[in-house]
Amino acid sequence: MSHARISPLNPYAARLIRPRGYTSHRLHPANWLARQTPGSRPHRRGLRVRLNADHGARLLALPFELAWATTWMHEANTLIAPRVGLPGGLPVIEWPHLFARDPDGLYWKTRPLLAWAAGRPFAWVDDMITDRDTAHVARHHDAPALLLRVRPARGLREADFAALTHWAASLDT
Repeated sequence: MSHARISPLNPYAARLIRPRGYTSHRLHPANWLARQTPGSRPHRRGLRVRLNADHGARLLALPFELAWATTWMHEANTLIAPRVGLPGGLPVIEWPHLFARDPDGLYWKTRPLLAWAAGRPFAWVDDMITDRDTAHVARHHDAPALLLRVRPARGLREADFAALTHWAASLDT
């Protein structure tokens, strides 16, 4: 079975406050709170996160072992998972350094994610993947990999679920 790292479930750049199918939540992830001024309005109110409760079932229906590849790390299991219908306790990729600058201009998650994949096939869904990351993975990862960039203004869409399903099916042939 291949692995999938699913992000972003939150279309944070959406023009609408509440895109169709999404519910807004005010959450207080530790990593985000640490970058806010204590006592400030954002610190008190929390981060606005838009989540679609149907996404959990859709992700669980995919032929993948799901894992979090997010700056939320383990808090994704407690703050996001219950709101989208995913089980708590999904594996979490531990980032050695959040937002670290890569010497080759790769997205800061790319190298740690490849180390975590350890030669296994994987699909990675993220809003910051670039062509440079895709080329790096193709050169340095011997197993099949799908890097699927999701637009942060739209979040996961039907076409993204179809691409994941199609890619997983291609591994079986």
